[in-house]
Parts: sequence; structure tokens; C-alpha cells
Amino acid sequence: MKETTDMYLKKWFDKGMTTQEYIESMQVNQESLISIFHGYQLSQEAKQVTQASVGKGIKAVVLTADWCGDAMVNIPVLLKLTQNSLMECRFLIRDENLELMDQHLTNGRARSIPIILFMNEKGEEIAKWGPRAQEIEEVVSSYKTSLPEKDAPTYEKEFKEIFLPKMHQLFKEKSTWTAVEKDLLTVFRTFPAL
Repeated sequence: MKETTDMYLKKWFDKGMTTQEYIESMQVNQESLISIFHGYQLSQEAKQVTQASVGKGIKAVVLTADWCGDAMVNIPVLLKLTQNSLMECRFLIRDENLELMDQHLTNGRARSIPIILFMNEKGEEIAKWGPRAQEIEEVVSSYKTSLPEKDAPTYEKEFKEIFLPKMHQLFKEKSTWTAVEKDLLTVFRTFPAL
């Protein structure tokens, strides 16, 4: 049963890893995440929009896993945005936090990550984002159309040898980072005024 008190998300936030703890714990995509973080620069628009969140007491809880390609590209962009707004983030590993994850399924059924939950100073959820920007979702969906059906004998091989390398290349492109920024800014714009 979902807890309805104001402090619900705050409990998860308090349980989460800091940014440094999360990055140091990474075993799979750490180098790529750090590379994207250093390669990505905020747009002027992003600087202005995120500055409007300074002092509002907003925090973020991120459900993630270091093996996830979407997390590899989305988290560095999120970190730049939250740094500019002085917003604190905490990270929870998806499979260790299914109680929270299962309340935020994609399309009501998939444990897709990352899921970013923004909360106000009372611990109330005020916005949710994830697992990927709409523009990137459209590209990924078009890539998926070239795959055979999941029950086909060649599916696994084509998924690993063709689809995943395409995804990895897509996630390293600056145009992808810009699309993620643009999509995340739509959430930042919804934050309540002081």
C-alpha cells in the first residue's frame, strides 16, 4: 500500500546514495557516464530555467542501475541541470528498491529506468521524468522495427550485435544530450514558484 504522508519520498531520498557514492559504485558504464558529463554543456536556456529553481527546496530521487544505457546518457545531463539549480539528487538501485519502482512503471508494466522523481521540501512528489526523452524514444522505436520478433531464433543475436551498438552510438551523440536537456527542461518549468 502506498504511503500517503508528506514525508513518503523523503524517506527514499534519505536512503539513497549521493552522486559521488553512486558514480563510485558503478561497475559498467562509469567511464561513459563521466565522459558524457564532461562533454555536455548546458545551453543558455537551460541555465536560465534551472536558475529559477534555486532556493525552492526541490530534490530528486533517481531510480537507476549502472548497466542501463538510458541512465548512462540521462544522468549526466540531469546532474548538470541539478548542479546549476543547486538541487540535491539521491540514487536508488532499481532492483534493490522495487517497492518504489513498482509504483512508477512505464506503461503500467515495465521497470524501465532511469525514473527521476522530483519532490518539494515536504517530501511530496511534484514531477516525474523518465525513462527517456520523447525525441530519443522515437529514434529507439524506429531502431526496434528492424529487429525480428522476440520469439525469433535470431532476436537475441541481432539485439546484442546490431541494436545495442546503435543505441550506444546514439547515446554518445551531442544531439541526444540536447534532446534529453530539452525534455528535462519541460519538467523544470513545471516547478511551482516560491
